[in-house]
Amino acid sequence: MTEEAIHTSNFITQIIDEDLAAKKYDTIVTRFPPEPNGYLHIGHAKSICLNFGIARDYNGLCNLRFDDTNPSKEEVEYVDSIKKDVNWLGFKWNGEPKYSSNYFDKLYGYAIELIQKGLAYVDELSPDEIREYRGTLTAPGRNSPYRDRTVEENLALFEKMKNGEFEEGKACLRAKIDMASSFICMRDPVIYRIKFASHHQTGDKWCIYPMYDFTHCISDALEGITHSICTLEFQDNRRLYDWVLEHITIEHHPHQYEFSRLNLEYAITSKRKLNTLVKEQIVDGWDDPRMTTISGLRRRGYTPASIREFCRRIGVTKQDNTVEFSALESCIREDLNEHAQRRMAVLNPLKLVIDNYPEGQVEELDAQNHPLKPELGSRKVPFTRELFIEAEDFRKEGNKKFKRLSLDKEVRLRYGYIIKAESCEEDENGNVTCVHCTYIPESLGQDVEGHKPKGVIHWVSATHGKTAEIRLYERLFKVPNPGAAEDFLSTINENSLRIIEKAYIEPALQEAEAMEAFQFERTGYFCVDSRYSTADKKVFNLTVALKEDSQKATA
Repeated sequence: MTEEAIHTSNFITQIIDEDLAAKKYDTIVTRFPPEPNGYLHIGHAKSICLNFGIARDYNGLCNLRFDDTNPSKEEVEYVDSIKKDVNWLGFKWNGEPKYSSNYFDKLYGYAIELIQKGLAYVDELSPDEIREYRGTLTAPGRNSPYRDRTVEENLALFEKMKNGEFEEGKACLRAKIDMASSFICMRDPVIYRIKFASHHQTGDKWCIYPMYDFTHCISDALEGITHSICTLEFQDNRRLYDWVLEHITIEHHPHQYEFSRLNLEYAITSKRKLNTLVKEQIVDGWDDPRMTTISGLRRRGYTPASIREFCRRIGVTKQDNTVEFSALESCIREDLNEHAQRRMAVLNPLKLVIDNYPEGQVEELDAQNHPLKPELGSRKVPFTRELFIEAEDFRKEGNKKFKRLSLDKEVRLRYGYIIKAESCEEDENGNVTCVHCTYIPESLGQDVEGHKPKGVIHWVSATHGKTAEIRLYERLFKVPNPGAAEDFLSTINENSLRIIEKAYIEPALQEAEAMEAFQFERTGYFCVDSRYSTADKKVFNLTVALKEDSQKATA
């Protein structure tokens, strides 16, 4: 392993170490094999980091292979999104992307071989009848009445299937294994079915398509995969994986290894359910920032490094467990704390007037871009007589714990002067609409004897600041395990998105580019939304809030 990968050791890398020591393989070859029937989610990120990471760590190869055996649910849009996500996470695949459909001719030939060996037959039971005949976990299955057809009859019927002479659902090809097996996947599984659907890679060449379990192992073998890594729900299917390869004429025989899939609190990692959220317009697309798709996390402001670090921390085991969402948030918070430049934005503005500051005067104050990285320099922030501050930063009467502005008390304006609240204006409902203050002219960047401000608050010039839309996101689901609900849609958090249509931002933020991330001081980490933001109107997505101790540190 490379030096960088020493701390990512797990049971799979231990197996690889043993295989290399025994000279079983010269080069390690893995693959990431998504089905192009939806966008990738955080669970796929774990598999991507594992498979591509192993290839990187052992100077091996990792193929990107689309297991595209079900054209009725697959789209080129999904293919393109998967390529983009893998690249964005920082990984490069071996050669050109591969497709299981590249092997359709060979797969058809292997199906013919199984028929010729008496190990596959054409079944004309309906799908419902096949399920009934299959039995249960406690009762064995029953043989299909079509199971004992001759080789010649099966070859002729399979040819009819290929030629489109059967309707969908009227015939399929099944492997002949053991209807009494304790493993249901071994009870004569279907290996080919009829689908009159145009394929995004092969067009209308085929109307029969191989099943995933038949296709996957053969694709691995044809590509010389050394370690076929998948999640635990495929553990029983390993028997079918091995059976297929043992009964066809193929030289290479990979071994399948299973690890626990990622279960994340307050999240869905089912493409079918994620697709429901999109189709029902509960979210505004696969890249909605509330979705734990990779594209949704990217649009929300998560970085590739934060997701890779999250996958490293949760590790690779055979033990099923559920990871707290806060573990993912911790990774992005740490990354952005290190790399995001600081800016000032006021989300719930309250007018503040400095009565003794000259009208019309504008000062350009120096503001650090990052308090711990002087090499990132500083920027100019316009300071004027009228400002906006956060409404929550003012109380007419503050107690000892309130470290912000209240009447007859002093605070320091971030990067600016010490001010003292003298009076306030209220509307007919008693809501404060404006605070009048005085400032200490000699206090710019200086302590002044006799003045001890209680805290520091941020601000934006009322005359030079810009307006922006802020999108505040909470978790999409109200319960930790929405997937366990009888109707997962009933667990949707109706307050998962709150839009602030008119916040005020310092002028430097008007030049921010799509996806650029910032820490809004004392508020949280935000990024420029890639969909709705324009040159004239900036839209910022909340990536993650500041920790409580971070708020105190920057307050």
